Amino acid sequence: MGDSFLEQLIEDSAFLKAERRLSTQLVDKLILQLNRIYPQILSDKEATKFRNLDVPPSVQLGELLAHLQGKGEEACKEFYRALHLHVEEVYYSLPTRLRLRDSLDPLAYPRVCRQRHALNDRGPLFFLGCFSVTVGLALLYYYSEAKVTGGSRALGMAGLGLKKKAQEVLIWYTEESLMK
Repeated sequence: MGDSFLEQLIEDSAFLKAERRLSTQLVDKLILQLNRIYPQILSDKEATKFRNLDVPPSVQLGELLAHLQGKGEEACKEFYRALHLHVEEVYYSLPTRLRLRDSLDPLAYPRVCRQRHALNDRGPLFFLGCFSVTVGLALLYYYSEAKVTGGSRALGMAGLGLKKKAQEVLIWYTEESLMK
């Protein structure tokens, strides 16, 4: 989070004052949370002043926010924590939270990962060639118990069209089976 909690609270203040979902009871819960858990942020005297139920919640919240902004960064952070705890749907609809969520949303700005693996740049024909060689070697190993001399010679001839290493392996296998 690039912004400090104080800067975020300044930005979110107008939204919070206009928010209709924050009733008098919810604002009272926020004040009590700050007073009980963090009395250094909101003393009993200050909490009593802010808990006037005759005052509309927007005015109550406006005074509380101005007071918390005067208290500093830690007070703003604890206000956000209390808001998240008691009124989660309002917390997630704050302008700073929406901006943060949109900046982290992978679907909003799809990032192309240019992560390359060893075989990605070789193409599908390379994959098919490797797969075919693997299947051929697996069949060769599977049928190696049976003494098929004609098949062994055919494998030796099939190796002629391959690269040098594969060709050597197939010819070596063919020669070995003929010696048995």
